Amino acid sequence: MKSEEHGITLADRVFARLRQAIVEGEIPAGSKISEPELASAYGISRGPLREAIGRLEACHLVERRANVGARVVSLSLEDLMELYLLRESLEGLAARLAAERMSDTEIRELRDLLHQHEQRAELQEGVAYFQKEGDMDFHYRIIQGSGNARLIQLLCNDLYHLMRMYRYQFGMASSRARNAFREHGHIVEAIADRDAEMAELLMRRHVRVSRENVARQFAEHPNQSPSIRAAG
Repeated sequence: MKSEEHGITLADRVFARLRQAIVEGEIPAGSKISEPELASAYGISRGPLREAIGRLEACHLVERRANVGARVVSLSLEDLMELYLLRESLEGLAARLAAERMSDTEIRELRDLLHQHEQRAELQEGVAYFQKEGDMDFHYRIIQGSGNARLIQLLCNDLYHLMRMYRYQFGMASSRARNAFREHGHIVEAIADRDAEMAELLMRRHVRVSRENVARQFAEHPNQSPSIRAAG
């Protein structure tokens, strides 16, 4: 049944709550999905729960295996590296298109967003640069600004929350937070200058350096707990 006030279904609300719990590790990576336990915990019937789980499968947070059932996806460094390579290519393209297509108003709003990020205590201390989802996420804004529907679907819907799950659970504290913020600023200036080639180059380099930083950190600290959030 739809909520009369907002047009949001019970399955919508359950999906959002489960998605957040998985991304933030409240429901651990690799754990089995128990419909009876979740139905009891959330006080809902199995119908909306099954619909929500199906949507979690679609955004790659849950997977089903024969004779095993549904499980939260397992995280691995190898998979994270593959996602970074995909991001490097596709977000570079998004930045190129954004330089060609974003309005002056959207660019001003992007600058305002970075100003908001700059005020965060953890960034000022150089500890972390983790952004809230959706419109508060710099990368999300750039992808939306590309105006390419398929690119937006892939990076802002299909893979977005899986990438956020890795950011939450598989990152590391490092001195890269301030550098990542400065790199965001350079990307915005290239977009504002309508320099599509430079915007793509800077975005690709930004994502690549983040990937290399994570790989180096894991090589140096292979037993590092995946609970510390990373920049990038």
